[in-house]
Amino acid sequence: MKAFLHKIKDWFVRHKPTKRRLIQVYAALLYNANIKGFVNGSIYTGNTKYMCVPGLNCYSCPGAVGACPLGALQNALAASGTKAPFYVFGIIILFGLLLGRTICGFLCPIGLLQDLLYKIKSPKLKKNKVTRVLSYFKYVILAVMVIIIPLAYAGVSSAIPAFCKYICPSGTLLGSISLLANANNGEDFFSMLGPLFTWKFCVLVLIIVGSIFIYRIFCRFLCPLGALYSLFCRIAMIGVKLDKQKCVDCGLCIQTCKMDIKHVGDHECIHCGDCLKVCPTKAITWKGSKIFLHPNAIEEGGDSAAGEKVALNSLLASSTANGGTISINANGVAVAQGAAITDSDKTAEGVNESPAAAEIAPESENVIKTEQQAAEGKAALKAQTKAQKKAYHGTLAYQKKRKKILEICAWALALVVLAAALIYYNFIAEDVQASVTYEVGDTVESFTMKKYFGEEDDTYTLQDDLDAGKVVVLNFWYIGCQPCQEELPDFGELAAEYPDDVSVVVIHSSTVSTGSLSSLEAYVQNYMGWDFWSYDNVSFTLDNSDEQSLYAAFNGTNAYPMTVILDSSGAMRYRYTSKMEKDELFECVETLLSE
Repeated sequence: MKAFLHKIKDWFVRHKPTKRRLIQVYAALLYNANIKGFVNGSIYTGNTKYMCVPGLNCYSCPGAVGACPLGALQNALAASGTKAPFYVFGIIILFGLLLGRTICGFLCPIGLLQDLLYKIKSPKLKKNKVTRVLSYFKYVILAVMVIIIPLAYAGVSSAIPAFCKYICPSGTLLGSISLLANANNGEDFFSMLGPLFTWKFCVLVLIIVGSIFIYRIFCRFLCPLGALYSLFCRIAMIGVKLDKQKCVDCGLCIQTCKMDIKHVGDHECIHCGDCLKVCPTKAITWKGSKIFLHPNAIEEGGDSAAGEKVALNSLLASSTANGGTISINANGVAVAQGAAITDSDKTAEGVNESPAAAEIAPESENVIKTEQQAAEGKAALKAQTKAQKKAYHGTLAYQKKRKKILEICAWALALVVLAAALIYYNFIAEDVQASVTYEVGDTVESFTMKKYFGEEDDTYTLQDDLDAGKVVVLNFWYIGCQPCQEELPDFGELAAEYPDDVSVVVIHSSTVSTGSLSSLEAYVQNYMGWDFWSYDNVSFTLDNSDEQSLYAAFNGTNAYPMTVILDSSGAMRYRYTSKMEKDELFECVETLLSE
């Protein structure tokens, strides 16, 4: 039994997580602190969703409490118009200057997933010249899919947002699959699946399988966020650095690293710190904060070695100045030999200064004095060395104690922050709720919303259409939603078919800031090919983000599109939480018009 317990203990010791792994898990939990979202299958829509987290973590993940910087960048560029997206650029530059690709090594949930997959026992593809060349492909993706397409084709459905829409594994795994796997979402979500989801699911499977055989396949070859952060590697405050004066070019750091680096700290380095453990000269250290210093980074006390040299040199100078020499005896002790007695020595000992007295001095007296000097020098050297060693070990112990205290304080603070986030998002914070909610058959209260196409003070009021005896069609959509894009022309045709009897209100999600509204007009114009919003029976509005949210009032399930049809009395007759087919849409409206 004792042997069995000892084996269990050894197993835990061998498999205990490293500090980097703990930080990775911590970051993943902090990014996705809304645990209740995984339980009820909904997306958190609170105010912190406007903030970007450093790593690749999909906005649509049920647990996400912040936005993905890559998705925010694509949306901002696509919606920029004539205004630069200063907030998104600023937050990415801030992350880059502070951490660079240390974010990839420590703070990215997708990086953590790949690290765990790579631990599965299987044949591994080692890095080589081919993988080095392929590592530049992520820069092509960054330039083309993240920057060029959104800027060149702003407002075109296929361009918003290109990387998130066609490649991003985080959106597929953390967003789509997490929502689809929840029983609360039912058939509404599955009805919206199409060829695009099939493509992205295949990409996700390839990345997962590839991560088992190739270290961080997504980070190395596909991730544009890593490519973006790599631009800051040389100037980032936190990361690994190489002291070229200590480096002996042994190459152990390059051999140990699984990334496609040419030297420590280059644009492919994710600053994981594995190279610190193998450097024989301690040439690789952490830069930035001493809280993150590896033990190798603690400078060894050079004073003791230097002190020994000073003591020995002092003894040598003292002896040779008197005409003697220093030699090492069989016991390794420095011994002064052949030292002449100086005038001052003679005076101190009361010896006659006359030449005659020096000539008659016995030779044994010189030998005795030389041995006494050597013994005194040995004792002094030993005492000095002992004092220096004591001081060095005291300094080293102080440094280790200080480092340990700082680590404990840092982890304690981090745990307090995580606990506060978990408590807030799961027990205190609430998603956007409406002051009143409607079910099919309920009469909807009149509301007024500002139009974002037309004159500055244009508004839409539901009561005006009801007074005119019109059927009102409310279409809730999002500019990056493919089903929304596909069904939008049908509502345009409906508005054109019944200009006097039907009013169409297209309500965009509140996730688009008011500064980006001009891009929606360009999007609709380019996609539709005609300005149907200029018709009197079509209104484009932006949903509210507070308790007056219409999407929440009609029990939106965080999945777009959603269509609500009201009869001329204001009663809700139909509610669809998925894409409506054209025939179905026209049939519902014609049924109400015939009553």
